[in-house]
Formats: sequence, C-alpha cells, structure tokens
Amino acid sequence: MAENPPSNRPDDSNNDDENAKDPFSEMFGSLFGGAGGFDPKNLPEGLSEAMGLNNNPEAMAQMMQQAKAMMAAMSQGDGGPVNWKMATDAARQAVAGDDPSVTASRAAAVVSAARLAEMWLDSATVFEADGSECRSFSRAEWVEKTMPVWKSLTEPVAVSVGKAITGALSEQIPEQMRPMMGGAQGMLQSMGGTMFGMQLGTAVGGLAKDVLGSTDIGLPLAGSTPALVPTNLSAFGDGLGVPEQEVLLFAALRECAHVRLFNRVPWLRSTVISAVESYARGIHIDMSRVEEAVRDIDPSNPESFQSLMGEGLFMPKRTAAQESALAKLELVLALIEGWVDEVVAAAAVNLPSAGGLRETIRRRRAAGGPAENAFASLVGLELRPRRLREAAALWAHLFEERGLEGRDAIWEHPDLMPTEEDLQDPTGFTTRRQLAEASMDDIDAALSKLLSGGFETEDSSDETENSGDAENPGTGSDSDENPEQENPEAK
Repeated sequence: MAENPPSNRPDDSNNDDENAKDPFSEMFGSLFGGAGGFDPKNLPEGLSEAMGLNNNPEAMAQMMQQAKAMMAAMSQGDGGPVNWKMATDAARQAVAGDDPSVTASRAAAVVSAARLAEMWLDSATVFEADGSECRSFSRAEWVEKTMPVWKSLTEPVAVSVGKAITGALSEQIPEQMRPMMGGAQGMLQSMGGTMFGMQLGTAVGGLAKDVLGSTDIGLPLAGSTPALVPTNLSAFGDGLGVPEQEVLLFAALRECAHVRLFNRVPWLRSTVISAVESYARGIHIDMSRVEEAVRDIDPSNPESFQSLMGEGLFMPKRTAAQESALAKLELVLALIEGWVDEVVAAAAVNLPSAGGLRETIRRRRAAGGPAENAFASLVGLELRPRRLREAAALWAHLFEERGLEGRDAIWEHPDLMPTEEDLQDPTGFTTRRQLAEASMDDIDAALSKLLSGGFETEDSSDETENSGDAENPGTGSDSDENPEQENPEAK
C-alpha cells in the first residue's frame, strides 16, 4: 500500500507558544505561502469588503502579487530609510531592456578621444590632468558606480518620506485589520523605505538612459576618473547632423574638464554635496498629499503603488535655511558649468561642430529631460545651472582681464568665488574685490597693531602724563584749592 503524501498543513502538535506566529505574519503567510498560492477565502471576515475587493478575486490577486514582491524586497533591506538593494535593482531593471555591453572597439575609441581632449585642455586651463584613462560604462555600470553618491544626496529626504508614509499607512489600515497588526510598525517603516527605494531606483534608471558621462548634472557621481556612456552618446548624436567622432570628442572635453576642476579644487566636491544635503534636510512632506495618495491606491492596478510618491508630495513653501542652501547650490552649479562651458569652447576652437554642440548642451542643461524631472519631483530638488550663460560670460571676462592663470586662481579658496552680484555685473568684479581687499587690509593692520601692543602703548603714555601732573604738588589744582599758601600776607 502506498504511503499517504505528506501534508502541507502544519502539525498541530507543534503549534505551541514557542513556534506560534503573530496574527499579522500568519495572515500574510497564508496568503502568499504554500503551493496553492492566493486564496481569497483566507482573508479575515469583512476585510475584503473594507478594501473594496468584494467579488473581485482577480483584483485582489493582482494587489497581493504586488505586495508579495514588495514583501520579498523588504526582507532583503537593511532596515534603513531607503531599501538600497531595491533602489539598485529597480534602476538596473529600468535599463535592462536596452543596455548593450560596451565593445572593445568603442572603449578604445573613448580612450583615444579622451587623450586628445586632455591635450586640447592643456592649453585652455592651468588645471592639469591626473593621467587616468577615461572609462566606458554601460547603463547598468553607471547605475552601480553612481549609487553611493545618490545615497548621500537622498538619504536626508528619505528619512522624512519614510516617516510620512509610515504614518499615512498606519492611518489607512482597515479597522478589521488593526487588531492583527501587533508590532507591525517596523514592517510599515520597511515598506516606506522600499517604496522610496523603488521610486529612487526608477528615477536613477531613467537618468542612466540619458546621461553622457559621470558629471552631466554638475556632480562627480562616479569618483575622480572621467567616464562616458557610449550607448547614450550614440543616441544623443542621432539627428544632430554631426559626425559621431566629433560628438564623442566634445563629450570627452566636457567630462575631462569637469574632472580636472573637481580634482584640482579640493573643497568643491564637499561644498556641492553639503549644499544639497542642507537643502534636503529641510524638506517638508505634505502629509495630506501622502494620505490622499494612499487612499487613491487602486488594488486592480499594481502601478498605483508606484505612483504613491508623485508630484505634489513636497511642500512648495521653503524655509529660510532652504532658500539659502538652494541659492548657494544654484550659484556654485552655475559657476562650475559656466567655467566648463568656457574652457571647453576655448579647447575645441578647432572642432568644426563645436559651436552647435555647445549651444545644444546649454539648452539640454537648462531644460533638463524627463528623467531629470522625475528625480527633481522625487527629492524636491533640481540640479540645473539656471544661470549658466551669465556665469560663462563672467569667466570669459575674467580671462580677458586676468589671463588663464588669473582666471583659474579664483578657485583657490571659496571666499574668492564670484557672487550673485558678480554674475549680474562681471565688469565690476575686480573693483569690488579691490575694495574688499582694502577693507580687509585695514582690519588686518588694526589687528596687528592691537596684538603688538600699539594701542596699549598710546593709552599708557596718556596715563603717565596725567599721573605726573597729579604727583607735582606745585602744579594743577592744588594751588587753586589753597590760595592762601601763595600769599601769606593776605591773612
């Protein structure tokens, strides 16, 4: 006689207090576990009706499939404000359909173009190259290399988003389900981190399809070595009517100029990232918008989970600290892009299509693309050099006035950097600096005099003169107080 197959049901004899699951885990286990898959009958009484899924098992199955994927992703997270594994996986998935590997011939072409670009840049700036070869990234490799910087830029806002989503989800849990929640607060926090990670990964994946290199948005995203994305360069060049070699060379000039600037100005990287972080820390979440988004989730449409953090999530009103951080960020981004724009124009003077490519890049940076807009919507921050043309005009004026070394010497210290006023009036830059330097010289002279005791010597000589008068009994007011001593016959 054949033996009965083993039962899939748990052994009641082992269902003691030590092995018992909390009701919430039990429910999700019965919904998602086992060979039978989803069974609507497993829902607690009244829950299906409360969630608007009555008599719609197909919709419930779709929602549970999405939730199951999210649960699997949550289990792989580290419990932080962002599920970074989910973010990386979502970004890679976004580019997986169209991401050819970089061929050896393309990589060699990138290296050759970068070497020529470095030679041309030697005559356009005093900042030297560090000798590193330009790398070629596939879109997926760009995601992997840049994710650490995205983490530092977005984690402050992710903390706020996670708290907001956790609170909103807690409020939206149906009454029939709340007694089963137990200690599910940690699970909701993980869900918030997973949702944000999913959205961030999708935005980064969109950028990976659009960027030409590692410095396109004005930040050194992939370290101190230049890198280009050949697949995106080919797509960018389509329809421009410019030879592919010239597009590649112009992109290499921009990438190498960015890297030279950041490598030779050690304070610049931290200044940019610090300004982004200062802005992000002050972002306020529109709780009513989050709650509305949670209420509007359509269980029959899994994509509605993805749209939870769409436009309008962030409060439009900024704090004074945020305005200050944003102004600082926009200024430094404009100065970076303006300097690169001017240096590349000088270096590419012999490139036939340089003028047209320069204008195309200017417009591209000013307008941004769908992927950049998606990222701005997610973190509430646009990384665009709005005043690129004004900054380029300022650097051009400084070159005419001071020459190559004098222009680039301005990057020596953050206190020397141009201001908003300098962008509006480039010709007055030197005069304003001279006045400021003269004022500082006066302050330095006064400080040196004070430290050397100069002021103290003058004061002490005055005191000595006064004290000498007081010690002389035959002078001063003593004779006035005793006039009889001067004329004894008057008595």
